[in-house]
Amino acid sequence: MSAQRDLDVVLLGATGFVGRLTAGHLAAHAPAGTRIALAARSLERLAEVRAGLGAAAADWPLLVVDTGDRGAVEAMAQRTRAVATTVGPYLRYGMPVVEACAAAGTHYADLTGESLFVRRTLDLWDSTARTSGARIVHSCGFDSIPSDLSVLLLADSARDAGDGSLEETRLLLQRVSGGISGGTVDSLRAITEEVAADRALAGVLADPYSLSPARTDEPDVRLPGDLAPIRRNGSGEWVGPFAMASYNTRIVRLSNSLQEWAYGRTFAYGEEMAFGRDALAPLRAAAVTAGLGAVVAGLSFAPTRSLLDRALPSPGDGPGEQTRRDGHFTTDTRTRTTSGARWSCVIRAQGDPGYQATSVMLGQSVLALALDDASLPDAAGVLTPAAGIGHALAARLRAQGFELDVARLD
Repeated sequence: MSAQRDLDVVLLGATGFVGRLTAGHLAAHAPAGTRIALAARSLERLAEVRAGLGAAAADWPLLVVDTGDRGAVEAMAQRTRAVATTVGPYLRYGMPVVEACAAAGTHYADLTGESLFVRRTLDLWDSTARTSGARIVHSCGFDSIPSDLSVLLLADSARDAGDGSLEETRLLLQRVSGGISGGTVDSLRAITEEVAADRALAGVLADPYSLSPARTDEPDVRLPGDLAPIRRNGSGEWVGPFAMASYNTRIVRLSNSLQEWAYGRTFAYGEEMAFGRDALAPLRAAAVTAGLGAVVAGLSFAPTRSLLDRALPSPGDGPGEQTRRDGHFTTDTRTRTTSGARWSCVIRAQGDPGYQATSVMLGQSVLALALDDASLPDAAGVLTPAAGIGHALAARLRAQGFELDVARLD
């Protein structure tokens, strides 16, 4: 990376809902002297955002960048060490930014939950990024940092304890409170439109190893797909599908292959959502499962899509300050290792997961990419949070009040 760069971080999409929150986090928590710029399409709105950030951001440069303007995107990438982008859906707007960062050797972080987008960046720009030294790190928010880091921490802890590699591993979303992300809904909408235009893409979405850079080398070990609520033996907990499981599980499997299958050749991973043990638990689980199915099915057809568009949140919309502040999440990822040992990794954070907590995760991801070279994994190309930032990100999140607790279970 050129030593002549005059910026450490550019936040692209700073005028959007999550972009503003991320800008606020950077203004409050970036180390003194970090050279940060805000970028978006409107200079007026950028100035408004900067004015609300206080003295720490008073001198931050403002960059007018439209992702459809190739020259502006390339100039931005060439000026900075790292770019964080909240401009989605990434299938529509993300590729020019990845291309420019990969070519310029500029590190990159985003919030995508779109497997088709990640697959395309792997196909088109992984080789370029490896050559330039760029780390293109996808999914640096609630999708998929808790999933990705929990498995990384489990695998490293088990290996260090002499307990072997991981086998059956499940993340359970135990508690969650917060608003629904309009950006997530718009990403789902973009995916359904892509598949409607090209039915062959449905096969990519159906393959649990669709993001693997070496598909034929994968062990193809998987957990049974639990598409209906069930009661787990032992705990008595009713569980059902987690909305982002199909995406998060692919990111975690990609992390395994990017790290030369460091989690193990018999590693199998799944995600679920907890609904409790009381008499109403199966009803809650069934209602959420049916609701998720209805939204996905509804977005797949034009007539029902227009109806859902009126009811679901729009891109740029988000919950109020109290909802963001009072939100929270807890995940518990449990694994059995090849030696028979059992381990758990619990991740907890305060703040609405899709907005407040995500802005912290994205902000700390891009700061790690820009400032923590000596602590990052030796990697380049299209990466995941675990493979591209790893323990440096875990340390940063702990410093921000996140709990990431790993324990061997008796």
